[in-house]
Amino acid sequence: MTIAIIPSRYGSSRLEGKPLVDIAGKPMIQRVYEQAQKSNAVTKTIVATDDKRIITAVEAFGGHAVMTSDDCRSGTDRVAQTADMLNLGPDEIIVNIQGDQPVFNPLTIDELISPFANDTDLAMSTLVFKIKDKREITDPKDVKVTFDNNGFALYFSRAQIPYPRDKDTKADFYKHLGFYAYKKSFLDKLVTLETGTCEHIEKLEQLRVLEFGYQIKVVITPYDSPEIDLPEDIKRIEAKLLQS
Repeated sequence: MTIAIIPSRYGSSRLEGKPLVDIAGKPMIQRVYEQAQKSNAVTKTIVATDDKRIITAVEAFGGHAVMTSDDCRSGTDRVAQTADMLNLGPDEIIVNIQGDQPVFNPLTIDELISPFANDTDLAMSTLVFKIKDKREITDPKDVKVTFDNNGFALYFSRAQIPYPRDKDTKADFYKHLGFYAYKKSFLDKLVTLETGTCEHIEKLEQLRVLEFGYQIKVVITPYDSPEIDLPEDIKRIEAKLLQS
């Protein structure tokens, strides 16, 4: 059984009430929820939120939402609280889906959890996309990732990594899409760890995993998943929906 949990916080410094913004006639949280439901791998989808307005919106379109604490450090902590509410077993696979990426391809969830079938010791995986838009290489809004020869993450950063000292433009750069899969037992461990130094500086929760010596398996997907951060992103996403 694979449970998809969408952490959804109402407050946003750049776009207030982001989960409820209208995307081509539907609240964004509904768009994300419906994409998750299209995945053959997902048996249940739940929105984990800190706001009754989001609960109301999800219930209005027939979705399932739960109220979590408003003092969660990150989306990961919100996902962990929800997994506890569901009394999931230690080996259950939990997928953390970004609530601001309403046009993600459902096939990416199958890709994300695929490494667990071949590695019983694997604790966590995440998705990355080979950057095609050069602007994203240096834009701090787009998180970059480097990984080792075995496909495990070395570092995530808002900066350009690796940095081409000799201006080598042939290097490939990868964007982190922010989707995670974990075993419940590892998720329980993860949320007991203190906020890491690099996590605090870069404001990237996945760095907590690396700073405490754990591994994240990187899955390269051919499907990009643009996010909505600013009001001007909405028209771009709506254009993609019209093309599909």
